Amino acid sequence: MADIALVVMAKQPEAGNTKTRLCPPLTKEQGANLYEALLKDTILSASTVDRTSLVVGLTPADSIGYFREICPGTTLLLPVSGSDVGECMNLVTTSLFLSGYRSVIVMNSDGPSLPVDYLDKAVEELEESDMVIGPCEDGGYYLIGLHEPKPALFTGIDWSTNRVASQTLANAKLDGMSVALLPSWYDVDTPEDLHRLINELTVLPPAVLPHVRQVLSHIKEDTGKFKMTGQPASRMISLLT
Repeated sequence: MADIALVVMAKQPEAGNTKTRLCPPLTKEQGANLYEALLKDTILSASTVDRTSLVVGLTPADSIGYFREICPGTTLLLPVSGSDVGECMNLVTTSLFLSGYRSVIVMNSDGPSLPVDYLDKAVEELEESDMVIGPCEDGGYYLIGLHEPKPALFTGIDWSTNRVASQTLANAKLDGMSVALLPSWYDVDTPEDLHRLINELTVLPPAVLPHVRQVLSHIKEDTGKFKMTGQPASRMISLLT
């Protein structure tokens, strides 16, 4: 077992409760299907990072059967429930440290085009810093890494706002932690984010993000009304083929 845990925080896709900010223009079912594809490609990417053990912090607890089907067989599946994102991350990190891991890196599951180099960089930066954080362009963060449990780091945070990263960094400063910053990246939360991902896929190697490409090809074939930033999605998705 590697002594660094790389955790993908994930929830089982459910139409109407997954990627709702994309609905519309996506239908509820398309939103759930897209998230499942983002999740699968994120897990695929995370599984390639050297010196780490892959962990999935999953919600709800009874979805463990679903995650067994989509994760590599060596993945540690860790059910978690909390009142907010911070409590969930605190529970996951604390549990893994108690299990014997030297370092824990937690990442989100909806930015699968994140370069694997950034994940490798997170592992390297933790050799010299108390904390590593990957800020999102929307003010949140896509990754955080620690050497020990830090419950205070996840408290007093206005989750799902553009203050998440800055408030987390303020907590780290109060605790006297040394912090390494990774390059910023984006989550796929809004129609504009999806537009960006579609354009990004046109320049990435064809083998990258296979699950996302498959779902987008299905959306392309859908005859329903689906528009983003004034353009029919089928017109933009046709760039992928």
